[in-house]
Amino acid sequence: MAARRIIVTAAGTGIGREIASRFAGEGAQVHVCDLDGHGLDQLTSQHPNISAARVDVADEAAVDAWLHDALTALNGCDVLVNNAGISGPTGTVEEMTLDAWRQCLAVNLDAQMLTCRRVVPVMKAQRAGCIINMSSTSGLFGCPFRTPYSAAKWAVIGFTKSVAVETGPFNIRCNAICPGSVDGDRMDRVIAAEAAKTGKSQQEVRTEYASGTSMRRFAKASEIADLCQYLASDTAKFISGQAIPVDGHTETYHSE
Repeated sequence: MAARRIIVTAAGTGIGREIASRFAGEGAQVHVCDLDGHGLDQLTSQHPNISAARVDVADEAAVDAWLHDALTALNGCDVLVNNAGISGPTGTVEEMTLDAWRQCLAVNLDAQMLTCRRVVPVMKAQRAGCIINMSSTSGLFGCPFRTPYSAAKWAVIGFTKSVAVETGPFNIRCNAICPGSVDGDRMDRVIAAEAAKTGKSQQEVRTEYASGTSMRRFAKASEIADLCQYLASDTAKFISGQAIPVDGHTETYHSE
């Protein structure tokens, strides 16, 4: 059987790296991008079947050029994982600048349109494909002090469901994954920013985030990759248009 052809954005570190490594471990041919050149070098040194490029996913021309090369090298695409995202600014809505707002939406939302715009025609031509968009539990609940991030992640779900409707007749599935708090450097930065904003200690903020879930802990990047792997498999061949949390069941943002 031919190796599957996978494209993953922002795979230099964290969740994206875990997802790319998981597919590469199955023998897939994987093309990834990130702005972190060091992270990409580490990833490709560990997995010879991963090709990588430094790309700003908010840059339309850069995304188009990268995908042209990736789709040509792969001769198609079986799975597209839109993982790229940034935390965005922390602050009240009245403190928000338009530039910071737009940058957050550009990376978290616009980039997904840019990749789908190029990959969907290829999937339609082959009459098969799987698209996985990264949303967040912040796309299911309001998120104080992070309005641009929450707005973008809500929009990802609407985008996902709409793409699922458009592409379903071509045997293309599109789903969104909604991680909760995930252990790693990015969540550490979110916690530090909220602690600075609220005057709480970082440990207090971390405890509040964890205690707001039924399972009382953060997710692991590997647990996000588990769902990604499942959604991309034939076992999930009739699952589309869904927004699926991996969050230990979020009850509230903060403990009482």
